[in-house]
Amino acid sequence: MAEQVVPQQGKRRTVPENLRGLLACGILFAIMSASTPDLATTGNLRSIASALIPLFLLALGQMAVMISGGIDLSMTSIVALTSVTGAAVMRETGSTAAGVAAMLAAGSAVGVVNGITVAWLRLPPFMVTLTVQMFVSGLAVWAVQSKNIGGIPAGFAKLGKEMALAGSAALLCGALGHLLLRKSVWGRQLVAAGWNAEAARFSGLPVSRVRLRSYVISGLLAAVASVILTARLETGSPVLGQRMLLDVIGAAVLGGVSLHGGRGHVLWVLGGALFFCVLDNALNLQGRTHFEIMICKGAVILAVAALDAWRTKPR
Repeated sequence: MAEQVVPQQGKRRTVPENLRGLLACGILFAIMSASTPDLATTGNLRSIASALIPLFLLALGQMAVMISGGIDLSMTSIVALTSVTGAAVMRETGSTAAGVAAMLAAGSAVGVVNGITVAWLRLPPFMVTLTVQMFVSGLAVWAVQSKNIGGIPAGFAKLGKEMALAGSAALLCGALGHLLLRKSVWGRQLVAAGWNAEAARFSGLPVSRVRLRSYVISGLLAAVASVILTARLETGSPVLGQRMLLDVIGAAVLGGVSLHGGRGHVLWVLGGALFFCVLDNALNLQGRTHFEIMICKGAVILAVAALDAWRTKPR
């Protein structure tokens, strides 16, 4: 399979990896339900599903970058920038299509900047995307002078109110991502580039081009998530999604995407995103503070990262 590396000798695995994130989520839900009765109510399950859609899209883009051996810390700043960009275009033109196109173009453009800097200039992905995050976040706030942008067309706001529509968009992106990783030449090249970049280059694979595309996909999916979040808010916000970065990385890592590159699966990411949505929702229902929630999430990510390091140690 294009999404998985060749199994390593002596690999330690007891739970099928495709089900690991979903199994962890099921265990978490069962434990939390015992102390949080409201967790399993219909209205709350709808809230979890609503939070899952944009997080899954962001984690999907993060997965593409991480498989290539990189990381994208600029995703949430792309959400903010595309939010104010699309809102400004829609307010001026009154066109939903023009606003969405502007958001997708802006997200892809930031992805191109990340990709060129990382893939062609070969600068460290962490430093590049962290710098881009700071620049883009500041640009979004400066462009609107810290003010939200209203006047969004009713047709665009419908994208946020209709969960079935947003869910269908997320499922379509997930299905396309699955096909790209499993069936396309680029998917195989992406895994090879992340698993061993030098060997891939020696074999004649266009590693730089492959990595560039992964960052463009990441920026594009961040823009798609921004479309959904902005439509729900019915306002363009320069700080939209600023607290989601930890969840995005956590969903990818918990979903089995290796921090060392070379492995990942769409279904794994879906399970990881669902886990973090359930965890965040349950802790909020219990009245935990923001800092307590961050501590819990950080502990989970650290534990999973340690597990990933242990599992890939033979590499």
